[in-house]
Amino acid sequence: MTTDAATEVFVEHRPVLMGVAYRMLGRVADAEDVVQEAWLRWSGADRSDVREPRRYLVRITTRLAIDRLRQLRSRNEAYVGPWLPEPYLTDFGDTVPDAAERAVLADSVSLAVLVVLESLSPLERAVFVLREAFGFPFADIAVTLERSEAAVRQLAGRARKHVDEGRPRYEVDPAERRDLTERFLAAAAEGDLEGLMSMLAPDVRLVGDSGGRARAPRRVLESADKVGRFLVGVTRKGVADVSFRSLEVNGGPALLVLSAGKPDSVFQLDVADGRIQCVYIIRNPEKLVSLSAG
Repeated sequence: MTTDAATEVFVEHRPVLMGVAYRMLGRVADAEDVVQEAWLRWSGADRSDVREPRRYLVRITTRLAIDRLRQLRSRNEAYVGPWLPEPYLTDFGDTVPDAAERAVLADSVSLAVLVVLESLSPLERAVFVLREAFGFPFADIAVTLERSEAAVRQLAGRARKHVDEGRPRYEVDPAERRDLTERFLAAAAEGDLEGLMSMLAPDVRLVGDSGGRARAPRRVLESADKVGRFLVGVTRKGVADVSFRSLEVNGGPALLVLSAGKPDSVFQLDVADGRIQCVYIIRNPEKLVSLSAG
C-alpha cells in the first residue's frame, strides 16, 4: 500500500475513529489527539499484511483511548460542579442512510448516555462502545482488548446493565424534541416564566457544567419551579451582544448562545410526553472551543 493510498484509507475511516475515541473519552480535543496518534502509527506501520484496515485502525484507536482514559480518570474527581461531555457536532447525513443505525449512533453519543459511561471502567466502556454503537463482533473486541471472548461477554453484560439502569427511561421523539427546543428558546429569550413552566415536567432536572469557570449551578437543580426561575434569572441578567444558533450536537438539536460572536453556552433538552425532562447547560469555556461561531 503506497503512502497516498494509506492516507486515503485513513481519511475514509477517520469519522469512525473519531466516533470511537469521542465516546470513549467525552472530549473532542482528547479524541482528536488519539486519532492523530493512530494516524502516526498507521503511517509508520508495515501495512503489507493488513487485510481489513477499518478493523485494524479501530483496534489501534481503542487501545490508545483506553490508555488516555486511564491517564485522565482523576480529571472528573477534582471537577468543580456537575460534569458533562464536551458538545460534539453530529450530522450523520447520507453517511448513515439506515434510520435504525442512525438512531443507535445518536443514542450512544447522547449526553445522558455518556454521563453514565463515565462511571464504567475503561474496558467496560470500550466494550460498550464497540459493541453497542458500532456492532463489532465479540471475537473482534476480544482481540482488540487482548481478552478472551468469554471475558468480553461478561464485560458487555455488566456495561449494558449499568447503562440501562442509569440512562433516562423514556423514548425521545426527534420532532417533538426539536419543537420544544425552539419554543424553549423563545420563552427563555423573553423571560416568560409562565411559558417555560408550561413546558417543564414537574420533576425536571437542570444539569449545568461550568467547571467553576462560568456562572452555572454547582448542583443539579430539580423541580419545575427551581429550574424555571433559574432560567428566567439567567435571561434577565443577560449576556452581552447575545445571538443564537441552532446546532445538532450529540445526536440531537441544541442551542448555541453566542456573546459578541463567541460561544458562551450550549443548551440541550431531553424531552418526553410533550414536556422537558432535563435541561443540560454547558458553559465551561474549554468545552466550547470546538464550536466555531462561524
